Amino acid sequence: MSMATRTDTQSPEPHAADSHDLIRVHGARENNLKDVSVEIPKRRLTVFTGVSGSGKSSLVFDTIAAESQRLINETYSAFVQGFMPTLARPEVDVLDGLTTVITVDQQRMGADPRSTVGTATDANAMLRILFSRLGTPHLGSPKAFSFNVASISGAGAVTVERGGQKVKERRSFSITGGMCPRCEGRGSVTDIDLTQLYDEDKSLNEGALTVPGYKPGGWNYRLYTESGLYDADKPIRSYTKRQLQDFLHREPTRMKIAGINMTYEGLVPRIQKSMLSKDREAMQPHIREFVDRAVTFTTCPDCEGTRLNEGARSSRIGGVSIADACAMQISDLAEWVRGLAEPSVAPLLTALRQTLDSFVEIGLGYLSLDRPAGTLSGGEAQRVKMIRHLGSSLTDVTYVFDEPTTGLHPHDIQRMNALLLRLRDKGNTVLVVEHKPEVIAIADHVVDLGPGAGTAGGTVCFEGTVEGLRGGGTITGRHYDDRASLKKSVRGPSGTLEIRGANRHNLQDVDVDVPLGVLCVITGVAGSGKSSLIHGSVPAAAGVVSVDQTPIRGSRRSNPATYTGLLEPIRKAFAKANGVKPALFSANSEGACPTCNGAGVVYTDLAIMAGVATTCEDCDGKRFQASVLEYHLGGRDISEVLAMSVTEAEEFFGTGDARTPAAHKILERLTDVGLGYLTLGQPLTTLSGGERQRLKLATHMGDKGGVYVLDEPTTGLHLADVEQLLGLLDRLVDSGKSVVVIEHHQAVMAHADWIIDLGPGAGHDGGRVVFEGTPSELVDARSTLTGEHLAKYVGR
Repeated sequence: MSMATRTDTQSPEPHAADSHDLIRVHGARENNLKDVSVEIPKRRLTVFTGVSGSGKSSLVFDTIAAESQRLINETYSAFVQGFMPTLARPEVDVLDGLTTVITVDQQRMGADPRSTVGTATDANAMLRILFSRLGTPHLGSPKAFSFNVASISGAGAVTVERGGQKVKERRSFSITGGMCPRCEGRGSVTDIDLTQLYDEDKSLNEGALTVPGYKPGGWNYRLYTESGLYDADKPIRSYTKRQLQDFLHREPTRMKIAGINMTYEGLVPRIQKSMLSKDREAMQPHIREFVDRAVTFTTCPDCEGTRLNEGARSSRIGGVSIADACAMQISDLAEWVRGLAEPSVAPLLTALRQTLDSFVEIGLGYLSLDRPAGTLSGGEAQRVKMIRHLGSSLTDVTYVFDEPTTGLHPHDIQRMNALLLRLRDKGNTVLVVEHKPEVIAIADHVVDLGPGAGTAGGTVCFEGTVEGLRGGGTITGRHYDDRASLKKSVRGPSGTLEIRGANRHNLQDVDVDVPLGVLCVITGVAGSGKSSLIHGSVPAAAGVVSVDQTPIRGSRRSNPATYTGLLEPIRKAFAKANGVKPALFSANSEGACPTCNGAGVVYTDLAIMAGVATTCEDCDGKRFQASVLEYHLGGRDISEVLAMSVTEAEEFFGTGDARTPAAHKILERLTDVGLGYLTLGQPLTTLSGGERQRLKLATHMGDKGGVYVLDEPTTGLHLADVEQLLGLLDRLVDSGKSVVVIEHHQAVMAHADWIIDLGPGAGHDGGRVVFEGTPSELVDARSTLTGEHLAKYVGR
């Protein structure tokens, strides 16, 4: 018998390549991790649980994902690496079995005014090609439909060398772009309210200017009073047309002012350059308040907010322009594209349909492609990033998700679960950081970190199946089946806040009374209009404290003490006790160690290699000069105080020689929101998303207001932390405040005194109030999606 026809009855030995079925992590010490070792099965769905700050993100993002990215970057040439961010190797002994990691995080998309949902997902690029091929009248290339490309033309002489001789030729060129020339593709124009810049009844010498930083006697002020272009003793209302033009809009001009050569510029362009060109969030509070007061954003009258010039709007396919297509709800746009049958662009139509169908499938069919990317919530931004991966043919990839259910109604979580399982079933490893029991339930493998947060966390408390977690005795296991019960009695309102004719975004002339003096929860599926109703209709006047989901900005020099304003009373207390200046006790000011400039570490840039951070030898990482550390308050120096936890500092500043009421009050608020374990000097860059949200809440609790508006305060909170949050909301209401919460978490709904449910669907299928009443009435009626899920949650 020939060897070719022989059959072997014995089972073959497993191939060596099939033995790598685990991602092994040994000795992970990133951030608060304490020599963590885990083995994660590949091609399975693994959920990482644990209280906020227990080390989940440090293990998944800062260790596994970061090392995979670093190793991939090292495969590129040194030249290419020079243009890429340099990544340090995570603090870990062994990382084995890694695959390519695709991270889908909750980082907000850039708030660039020209970035939209369409440009962020390539849907706009495909639409532009479609209109450049099928649109009538024909305009030209896809650039003609882009609001980021301006129309330009030019002509002139060029010198060309031909046959050994230089010949001059006349050349001309033109580029047809789609940008609206008036708003430059932004869709809105800014107007400055001149009444907020100056008092026209006063003269400059009488202090007419009301712009921050323009004080009489200062150089900003003298630039105008001593320019000689107009009479500084004459009221501004009496200026001639020419004088007013020079005062407000004159182009930069070199002139001698007060004997010094200076550049004079009109007040309006000067303010635009110095204040309006900066990121609003990075401004000092008093500057931000002035800008909000003085600048008005109005829809561009030329393009009516479409960002496109007249030519781009005139070309149509079946009566629909590209501006109309981008303004459609994506679910409607998908239907319109499905109705196009043109063989010449069949591959393009197929790709565009897949992208638009992915939006609908992932629960974002209510968006439109012209929606500015900066206005998306964290959860929406994460799902938009998911779209490019849904139709991917890649397998054996590790997908890493950061709380993918953020901002999702219980109804939408089922859909998200199906997508996660679909990615897994294609042969991928899916790692999910999550708190919701509905997502933990579908896991093949669970890794529970803890037992506490910060220094009390960083260890693996449980590793195994979901059933094992439920009986494992960890905090997550004990709270896994927790269900908040409906209140037996609810508080009565002390008044109402009337909202009439609300029509922002998808709201359909909503009339509703928001009760005051109680805990009122606004519910509804994602995209039903909750945020539009509250943030758009509740006046941001005195007495309303709004804590939204905009992320905290902070460098490694920022910490809880600087962010909350806690460091100010501490510095003053140190200065008073030692008879020196408060500035000495700031690591960003006079007290900073000169070697590391108050950073505590010295950074060495190694070009394409990861930079090296070494502890400063002079201050030993304490960030302050040695002379400053000789000053004490209550027996501690400033570096020892910054190393304290919030709980320890609360006790320290509450009694004894170090008693400082102003500092103690801020520390009490930090403890109230469950951040007692944070150290005062911990860099903001090391805080988790849930910790940042609660830090923001603690800061705003000090604001003097009667109405608190909270936007999904349970984001990033563990099941055990939600209970503490409910206690905090109760204390706020019992102290006489009105609390309005936009929330999807059923525990918060069950705890409410009053519920306003929007829907019934998302986008143009929502925008209406479908229920108003107590949680018990909502459960009994079961007339809405929220009612059905809440009834199921409380076991009715």
